[in-house]
Amino acid sequence: MKSNSVSPARLAAFEILLRVEEGAYASVLLASKEEELEALDRALCHELVMGVLRRRLWLDKLIEHYASRKIAGLDVAVLVVLRLGLYQLRFLSRVPPSAAVNESVKLVHFARLRSAGGLVNAVLRRATREPEVDPTTNIQDPIERLAVTTSHPAWLIERWTKAFGVLEAEACARANNEPPPVAFRVVNNRAQEVEVCDRLRKAGAELVPSKVVGSAWRIAGGGRLLTELVAEGQVYLQDEASQLAAELLGARPGERVLDLCAAPGSKTTQIADRTLDSAAISTMIVASDQHRHRLRTVVSSAKLQGLRSIHCVVLDGLQPLPLADSSFDRVLVDAPCSGTGTLRRNPEIRWRISPADIQDLSGRQKQLLFNAARVVKPGGRLIYSTCSIEPDENEAVVQTFLENNDTFKLCQLPLGSSLVTSFGAARTWPHRDGTDGFFICALERK
Repeated sequence: MKSNSVSPARLAAFEILLRVEEGAYASVLLASKEEELEALDRALCHELVMGVLRRRLWLDKLIEHYASRKIAGLDVAVLVVLRLGLYQLRFLSRVPPSAAVNESVKLVHFARLRSAGGLVNAVLRRATREPEVDPTTNIQDPIERLAVTTSHPAWLIERWTKAFGVLEAEACARANNEPPPVAFRVVNNRAQEVEVCDRLRKAGAELVPSKVVGSAWRIAGGGRLLTELVAEGQVYLQDEASQLAAELLGARPGERVLDLCAAPGSKTTQIADRTLDSAAISTMIVASDQHRHRLRTVVSSAKLQGLRSIHCVVLDGLQPLPLADSSFDRVLVDAPCSGTGTLRRNPEIRWRISPADIQDLSGRQKQLLFNAARVVKPGGRLIYSTCSIEPDENEAVVQTFLENNDTFKLCQLPLGSSLVTSFGAARTWPHRDGTDGFFICALERK
């Protein structure tokens, strides 16, 4: 069956969501579809994919209500079609209900599941007749109710409630279902910040300086010009909290810096750009990663931004580092983590991680930190950061490190009290700061 009977945006969203069910990542797939779609279709596809992933559990409970059956018995493709249809009916007021229903039936036919057309039609037409149904009405347990309301696994809501309290857990979970603001930094090596910001404003963009880190701007609009500036290496899109981690490293011109888990290179290139990358200044930044193919992204980013001080090295940070003791002034360990601070951008993560994963990651993070510490010079700085909000991956890792390594001490951070915890680390939150959830701790070798 030809696909041209289905709108391009809905077809693309359907195909992406099916791939996500197989283990792919939505952000990568959305990027791959950009050139295939017109601007309006691209925007709708993005809204449908991210919206369905963020609201998945809530939508599934609605499906079970309207279909009077459990979703476990449904074909995955049919389930995806129903999620798409219900999301349009409940969250996209600009889409006529008839269009949401008809396009969903077309998608079932396109997927060669014509026999399910009647089910999809019946479920979605019932949804148009009963638009006020709340799938949480009869849920008595408060954890389960919040889990369904915010579409998070119940174990994660329970975990956050115990760690941060009910109000914080709920606020964070709700914020995870909202689109994050777009943030960027100007690449000093390629452009002047004043000129770039002036051009963007003249193109109709709204710019707001970050309240979290001085290098960042939030932007709404900018359209084609922003895309061009990114493609030219003058602007780099990067969350404010991610920029804060690199800024707190405090690297200075002429120093030796190690970024132990460098790919894809956001922080590596930021460090190079902020240390006056030039042939006249002998700053050396070693960017390492376990996988060579991931370092290719670092190389391409450095080339685009015209940065020459970055040297990429393949190594496994979980093994003793093949580097001399006390050989770096600054070391950044932006450790691989569960990513629970990035659920707005990567909503599928919430359905892929488990408590066992967090425990395993915590052990790996401790090993990375211990291995990195050996190469820090006396008086040098070691930054440990994650884009996770889990205490097991953050405070617990640093606490274990300090208890077993008396040659390091916590550094006081030059930040406002709203960003610094009682532990002495920086924490950012989606609901408080509008950024990714980040943990950043600065350690100094005595």
